[in-house]
Amino acid sequence: MADIQNNLPPQAVMPPPSGRMVAAREFWANFSRNRGAVAAGVIVTLLILIALTAPLIAPHSPIEQYRDYVKIPPAWLEGGNRMFLLGTDEAGRDILSRLMYGARLSFWIGFVSVILALIPGVVLGLMAAFFSWLDTPIMRVMDVLLALPSLLLAVAVVAIIGPGLVNTMLAIAIVALPGYVRLTRASALGELQKEYVTASRVAGAGTVRLMFSQVLPNCAAPLIVQATLGFSSAILDAAALGFLGLGVQPPAAEWGAMLASARDYIESAWWIVTMPGLSILVSVLVINLLGDGLRDALDPKLKRMG
Repeated sequence: MADIQNNLPPQAVMPPPSGRMVAAREFWANFSRNRGAVAAGVIVTLLILIALTAPLIAPHSPIEQYRDYVKIPPAWLEGGNRMFLLGTDEAGRDILSRLMYGARLSFWIGFVSVILALIPGVVLGLMAAFFSWLDTPIMRVMDVLLALPSLLLAVAVVAIIGPGLVNTMLAIAIVALPGYVRLTRASALGELQKEYVTASRVAGAGTVRLMFSQVLPNCAAPLIVQATLGFSSAILDAAALGFLGLGVQPPAAEWGAMLASARDYIESAWWIVTMPGLSILVSVLVINLLGDGLRDALDPKLKRMG
């Protein structure tokens, strides 16, 4: 058998798979065992596609008012109209179109908020782990932020800087910042005790290179899980701020603002309240299921321990 392999031309001998390919296969093998997480990933992908293509697939404009079709029930109910699959709201606007544009806005707020919290959170967490003289002041500030209820802190920030899309994202990022700082610091402190860090220091690696080239990649798994779960939290916080009138302002279609404007019609036109509420519920649920699946796939020990 060895003679046959030696006689093969060079192009016939398959090179061994790289470390990244092996890691990717192992990740997919662990992730695919969780059918709920796989289904959640498919739904999240579908929701993201709907959000990205909302201007192309939405049947109507989200702000156009059809005065002759105010509070029309969904098409499958008695009195429904085929023009409006999910019915219309109190102003005669198509609920389906507003939900699609609302997904676009909510997902954008979640994505930007996570990025705005993740980048400074990682930097501050690494600085706290590597520099002992910065550890105490950084962590005490994070403890102060954690001592306040998240929604109350977000409301306070928006009340100071004013309502609006950008300010909403900044407020949610400030609320989420302590979680990333503490997680990065804890993961980095664990990595600093390992031999590869000592070997890198002996080889002459500088502090910045150790932080971002050696330690940070090994802290990526818990940060990915935290970012995924933080994405769903950002959607909830954005909806809460919108419901209170402190988030995205009308006439923009946002799920929380849609709930706030429809609360007076919960008995006479239940679909106006139910549709945005279900959108928030389904989105947060599937993102959390996806985050749980990523956690189990990136660290199978957690699943065995659980």
